[in-house]
Amino acid sequence: MDKNWTTIETLRQTRHDWLNKIQIIKGNLELNRIDRVKGIIDEIIIETQNEARLSSLNLPKFTEMLLTSNWNNGSFYCEYEIIDVFEGSAEMDELMYRWTNDYFKILDKNLDPFFENILAVSMCKKEVSDMRCSFQMQGRFMDLSAVMEFLESSLTAEQSIEIRECNENEIFFKMDIKF
Repeated sequence: MDKNWTTIETLRQTRHDWLNKIQIIKGNLELNRIDRVKGIIDEIIIETQNEARLSSLNLPKFTEMLLTSNWNNGSFYCEYEIIDVFEGSAEMDELMYRWTNDYFKILDKNLDPFFENILAVSMCKKEVSDMRCSFQMQGRFMDLSAVMEFLESSLTAEQSIEIRECNENEIFFKMDIKF
């Protein structure tokens, strides 16, 4: 999560991701699964639109972390949705980058790496300078108490969370950030 990607490494990983998508489309075309091909293309369009929205938030460190999060071979897959485009700030970027990076690390240590673990992150504007993020982690926790302890002790004065669901297979919470 802390890797500094060179331009060459970034282009290599992006090319690899696109080749995988094209191979999936090609395989489904060969099997004459036209509806599945259309679905894959729709998924790519939605993913690309979210990447564009994320890139326009003026949160460069946080954006880079989310865009490259699945390249780090962690114990979970991260997907994200940007519901509202808003103007971020350097302070918000630093806070979200540091906190989310720490959250990713605690998840990586406490999830079963042999299970399909998926983290869904959504972001929207709450007030003029406020933001709301939802984090929904579905998977298999090896130590749920360590994750909960992190959530209880890691917040700054600008952050608050509301836990909506917490069990051995899921943690879902909303975080409000005020600036």
